[in-house]
Parts: sequence; C-alpha cells; structure tokens
Amino acid sequence: MDRFYVEAAPIAENKTYVSGQIRLSIITDHILRLERVEGDTFADLATQKIMHRDFGSPSFSVKDNMLDIEVTTADRVFHVDKETLLVSVKLENYWVDSHQVHPLGGTFRTLDNGLGDRILFGENKGPVKLSDSIFSLEGVAEIDDSASYFLEENGTLSARRSGDIDRYILAFGKDYLGGLREFYGLTGFTPLLPKYALGNWWSRYYAYRQQEYIDLMDKFKDKGIPLTVATIDMDWHLVKNVPKDATTHSKFWGRGWTGYTFDTDLFPDYKQFFRDLKERGLAITMNLHPHDGIRYFEKQYPAMAKANGIDPASKEPVEFDFTDRTFVDSYFDLVLHPYEEDGVDFWWIDWQQGRKSNRQGLDPLWLLNHYHTLDAGRDGRTPLILSRYAGCGSHRYPLGFSGDTIVRWKSLAYQPYFTLAASNTGYSWWSHDIGGHMGSKGNPELYTRWVQLGVFSPINRLHSTRDKWSKEPWLYGTEAEKIVTKFLQLRHRLLPYLYTANVRTAREGLPIVMPMYYLHDCKEAYEAKTQYYFGTEMIVAPVVTRQNKEGLAPVSVWLPGGKWTDFFTGQVFEGNHTYELFVPLDRIPVFVKEGGIVPLLADYRNNDQEFRSLEVCLYAGNGKYRLEDEAGGIDFSMQKTEDGIEIFVTKEETCPTEKLAIRVIGASDTVYHVHGNMEYSIQI
Repeated sequence: MDRFYVEAAPIAENKTYVSGQIRLSIITDHILRLERVEGDTFADLATQKIMHRDFGSPSFSVKDNMLDIEVTTADRVFHVDKETLLVSVKLENYWVDSHQVHPLGGTFRTLDNGLGDRILFGENKGPVKLSDSIFSLEGVAEIDDSASYFLEENGTLSARRSGDIDRYILAFGKDYLGGLREFYGLTGFTPLLPKYALGNWWSRYYAYRQQEYIDLMDKFKDKGIPLTVATIDMDWHLVKNVPKDATTHSKFWGRGWTGYTFDTDLFPDYKQFFRDLKERGLAITMNLHPHDGIRYFEKQYPAMAKANGIDPASKEPVEFDFTDRTFVDSYFDLVLHPYEEDGVDFWWIDWQQGRKSNRQGLDPLWLLNHYHTLDAGRDGRTPLILSRYAGCGSHRYPLGFSGDTIVRWKSLAYQPYFTLAASNTGYSWWSHDIGGHMGSKGNPELYTRWVQLGVFSPINRLHSTRDKWSKEPWLYGTEAEKIVTKFLQLRHRLLPYLYTANVRTAREGLPIVMPMYYLHDCKEAYEAKTQYYFGTEMIVAPVVTRQNKEGLAPVSVWLPGGKWTDFFTGQVFEGNHTYELFVPLDRIPVFVKEGGIVPLLADYRNNDQEFRSLEVCLYAGNGKYRLEDEAGGIDFSMQKTEDGIEIFVTKEETCPTEKLAIRVIGASDTVYHVHGNMEYSIQI
C-alpha cells in the first residue's frame, strides 16, 4: 500500500439512480449527490473534499419524469431538473431552492493582515467573506466538488474531465449536530489531537539564541506558568547568512525566508536544544516556509539533488513542487524526517505564496496540508500540523493557523465569532495568535482579555512578532501578570475537559466550540454572535470591549433555559434570560449548566499531562459525563431523588487516574450519596 494511500468508500450501486449522463447517489436521507458527466463513466474515487460515499443507510424511492427526477427519502424530497440541474428540497412542509439560501457562518483561508473582519492589505484584501458552510437559515446547502482532483490509490492526484458536474446537496434542516456527523461521514473525521496541543503554547517571531530560549522556558516554570508546546519560528534556520547568490522567487520575502539548515550562530547544538526542551516536558514545532525549495547551501542539498535527478555540482536548486511525487517523497525522507528523529513533534507550515501550483486549480497549500498530515500520521504517529485553511475538507488536517492579525480591540472582538462560525464547515481547531501578532501598543487590558479568550478557545497559542511587546505576562504590569498567570494555570488544569472534548470531536463529530443555535432553536441563539458552548458543559462569553471608568467591562449574555452557575464566582443565574453584565478584569463570564460536570487536573504547578490526580466539579442536578483519557475513562453521573443527590463514579480498569477529589457545587443543603469503584475525597 502506498505511503499516501487514502481509503475511500464508493457508493453501492443499489443506492444510485442513473438517467443518461446523470447519476444520483442517495448517500443518506439528507445527502444527495448529483453528477452529470461528459463521457460514459461516473466518478467513484475519493477527492480533495470527499472521502466516503457508502456510510449511510437511506430508505428512498425514485420517480423519473420526462423533465425531472424526484427522490423521496425518509424525511426529505429532492427535486432535480434534468436540464438545468437545479435542485429544490422539501423539508417538512416547505420547499427550498438549494441555490437561493443564506449560509450560516463558514470560515476563511487566513486572517493575515486582519483588523477585525477586514483584511487591510495582501492577496485577501477586503472584507472577510466566510464560505464553505454546510448549513443555511433555510436548512439546505451545497458542496460543489466539480473542480476537485481525484485521490489515486498510488497517492497521486488526477484531474477530472472538463465539463463534468459533481455536487452534493445537504438537507440537514436545523439538525446541526446530526448534520455534522453526516458531513464527517462523507468527508472524513477530524484526527484525535495529542494532549500537548491542548495546553499553553509559547511562540514568537524572534531570533532566539539557544540558551536564551531555554532560560525563558525556565522563567515560565519558575513563575508557575505551565507550557506544553515550544514553537521555534523561522529564525531556527539560516536567514541572514544565506549566500548572496542564492535564488529566491520573491524579493519581498527575501533569500532567507526558506531554509532547512540550523543557524549554528544561534543554535550551536540544536540536538541538545531539543533534549533540553524535552526534559522540560515540551513538545516541539518548527516553522517552515517551503516556497524556495532546497538550495545549494543547505546541508540536505546533495542528497536532495541526487534524488531529484540534479547534479549537485550544478548548484541548481531543487524547486519546491508538491505536485511532483519524487520531490514529495525526498522532501519528507531526506529533509524533515531526520529532524523528527532528533525531536521535532510536528511542523508549522507557514505558506503565504498564493494558490497556484504546476497543475491548474491545485492549491499548493492544500497539497502541503494533505501530504504533511498523512506523513505525520505514518506508523501510528500523531497526524498533526499547524497550517492555514485550504477549503472544504481541511478539518482532516488540524490544526488551523489563522495568521498574523493586528493587535487592536477589533481583532479580538472578531475572533470568537470567527471561531464558532467555522464549526459550520466542520473546522473545529482554529489556532489564533493569542494577543495578536503585530502593531501592539502594550495595552495590559487588551492583552489580558485576549489571553482569557485563548484559555477558552480550541488552542491557546501565545504569539507575537519581534517588536518589544512579546507575550510574556510579566511585561504587562503586576495586575495583568497575576491575572494572566492564573488563567494560564487554569488552561492547563482544564486538560481533562479539553481532551474529553477532543475525543468527542474525533469520534462523534462534536466540535469543542459550538454556536448557541446548535442546541437552541430561537431568535436569541441566532443573535448570540460572540458567545458559545465550550465543550458540552460550559457557555463562554469572552470580554471583547474596554472597561469603563469603574474598571468593569460590559458583556451581554443570553442563557438558555435551566440554571447556570458562574464558573468563577459560584453565582447562580436563571436561564431564558439575557443579562447585561459588568465584569472586572480578573474574570470573564463562563457558566456551567445545572447537572454539569467539569474535570480538572488537581495540580497546576508543572506541565504534567497525566490525569493521575483529578478534581471534578459537579454542579448539583441531573447530569452525565464521561471523562476520556488515552488509556481509558471514568463515567460520572448525578441524579436528583427524594433523598437528595445520588452520585455515581465508574472508573475503567485501564484508566490511570489514582486520586479523585469531588467538589459538589450548589448542594450545601442537600443530602448526597456517592457510589464508586475508586477512592475519592469530597467537598461540598
């Protein structure tokens, strides 16, 4: 089997209907594939967007009229015009034209050079236009797969016939979570992330020296701030010392933008550097700008030149070309794998050089994401990258790097909506530059609020450019340092909750950040643009505006029915109500539902990622929760009875948790009973 083989599941013939050059595939009761081909064969290979077509069990009937075809499933009717290929769908008692809908959310390639919802300069200049949503206000959406390349069994890609049409009509209505599961069944599920990706990241575009970086990691530890990922931006490789005769495809980026040879002036012993980071419990990622290929001065050049049919004596560059299988294989085997053997855990693919490759319509960013993720997952390894979004199906290639934003309140204010809206294309693991990238004025309040958002975001990656306003908490004054330190400690303590959400994303298609309307069909839920469910137990409303003269920031929060407890203060709020809150700098509105269960690490003083000792917060009520760990889990449940609250704890034998502290919140006047198969302590 080829190293880049992708398993596909073609549709079974008994789930299709053919009329001349048109084939309809009834994939599920809510997904219809519509093809019209210029030749006499239909397409069954996987594509850039679509992986599996035979996962559903629809019940359907087909009525073929002279001018149209009508497909009736268990709860939908699809009407297809044979001439125009326009599709209308009947949902319950109304019809929807699939071409005349209002999409809900979606996402965008990158927020590079962004100020709020506008890109100020560069190739994407203008308003951020979200796309690729699989949901609409009307309940119907489409995926146009007509331009996608096929994924061949030998790991290469092949073009479609010109003129062929291939569309998927998605009629999920308002069943957003069910729709996501079907979408993932069609396009492939998101891989499971490693624990370290869910902790606190350090990143900065800056030419660190080897010991300087290690000393910084030690300072974080001394200050009680746990980190799990160490990011080394582009200055790990030769930048200033690149030969003047080195070729480059962009004068703007410069000759040193691409590189693969460590700068020994900065890193005299990079292998020791890696060992030092590993000893501190840090995963390692390094930045790649691959556009200029492998040039003659790189240490990997002789082997790469020979592998690609070039005489090393010629000094001819090995051009970057991810449409060339020989280059792809040698790039991974000869350039990247040796660094991985030395200690690199995953790569940050920082592609900013456009959408054109040597094959028409084939985006080099998609190629990088696809091959990098498959290579990263070889031999049971973790299929993890950090890269920009490259279209529908990119959720298979986590994590998303949203790019270099401008440090202003507008940028902070847009990121909650941008993150939750991306769930509507299945893209659940955006990683933002927390604190913003460039143009900082060192505002402690803005910095603090941004970190608070990061703690309750899919990924918390502190990052900045090389100006003086880096993202170390101690640069922003005593108050900000104290608050930010506590929040970063909280992020690490949340690892059991985050990892459980991660497992549910990979297995069930449940995103960690969900728009409110996923669970509540009402006007208030659709209007809540900057608050979201964070996992299954919490609602988060980040603070994205300045505080008033009294030091309080205004936040409007809508809470659905039931009782909700403020995670930080313990105050209980009744649902079905919009609250106008005023929040001090040391917290943001985070609410846990009645019956909610939130597992935390008991200790935050180091960056240990094992779930050996836990503190589990149970918010009195009826609720169930399964904690997931790499080697097993623990099932928790609460039930209100006439005698009080019954609490059940069931640990799997393989689960490594040894100590469990149970905190019952909101039950001070209630009798409780705990039933479990492991030792625990309890606090009311």
